[in-house]
Amino acid sequence: MRFAEPTFLWGLLSLPLFALLFYYAYRRRKALAARFVSLSMLPKLSTSVSPWRRLAKVLILLLAIAFLFVALARPQWGRKMEHVERRGLDLVLLQDISLSMLAEDVKPNRLTRSRHEISAFLESLTGDRVGLVAFSGEAQVMVPLTLDYGTVQMMLRELNPGWLMPGTNLENAIRKGMNLFKNSGGAGQYSVMVLMSDGEELEAEAVNAAKEAAEMGIKIYTVGIGSREGVPIPVPNRKGEVSYKKDMQGNIVTTHLEEATLQEIASVTGGLYFYASPGEFQLQKVLTEIAAMEKKDQSSDRMENYQDRYQIFLGMAALLFLLEALVSERGRRRKQLNGRFS
Repeated sequence: MRFAEPTFLWGLLSLPLFALLFYYAYRRRKALAARFVSLSMLPKLSTSVSPWRRLAKVLILLLAIAFLFVALARPQWGRKMEHVERRGLDLVLLQDISLSMLAEDVKPNRLTRSRHEISAFLESLTGDRVGLVAFSGEAQVMVPLTLDYGTVQMMLRELNPGWLMPGTNLENAIRKGMNLFKNSGGAGQYSVMVLMSDGEELEAEAVNAAKEAAEMGIKIYTVGIGSREGVPIPVPNRKGEVSYKKDMQGNIVTTHLEEATLQEIASVTGGLYFYASPGEFQLQKVLTEIAAMEKKDQSSDRMENYQDRYQIFLGMAALLFLLEALVSERGRRRKQLNGRFS
């Protein structure tokens, strides 16, 4: 079993808070009753209220809330092999996750906006095999070429700075993309890379790698992310506090979009360069360009996406809420006969 929206599981940590609220409500109700009746008389007037039933109602409510949070997290299980034949391109997405991608000149920051736009981009694709490469000072294949867009979406959400070597190495990213094509039947006129970065490369070998990609028949479309003016780089710590990256002399380091390399990479492969301004990210324009390209027949045995099973937990939560409403706090009323309870 897996969860499509695991962040909702954090809501389970709020269950002790709900328990405290129920306890507070009980104490407050008891205090209000004490204003009108003496504490010594309360037990005699509330003999029909069962503390065990009251506790049971609270536990049922807490369990219902827990199932509700699990349903929101979208539990999924159950897959089957199926043969899929489609017509499309081989498309490798190269996503920069260097520290400079945390700059906030593109809201909320360059990387978060890029992930959001890629997600929307994937939803517009039909029949294209997609691979995902993350890079900073080094590059890592996250997803090989696949028709399973759900897996690409899932790995996309995991992309954050800090777990790869620092820096920006565009050459390494391009070469990883080239290897993906080689390992999936070779590259050719149906092979495309989309490179998203602020272009601040440490080495100057990316254009040479792009020329090699062009010789293989690969087109590279580049998307430049960020402002052309320098902006500081936020560095959040574990407490959520934000400072800004500084050099050895204590000066704040700024980052700005380096377009020249990105433009040349696109040019030498026959692709296009797009500037992702704060108001328009341009990935849809890339989609328009590749939609006009000739497609090939794609045939792939793949695992079908996990099936949503949240309905089970949502139904259980609804039944528990209903059960809580039906359970009375009152037990059997005891009658007093000849001064004795029976």
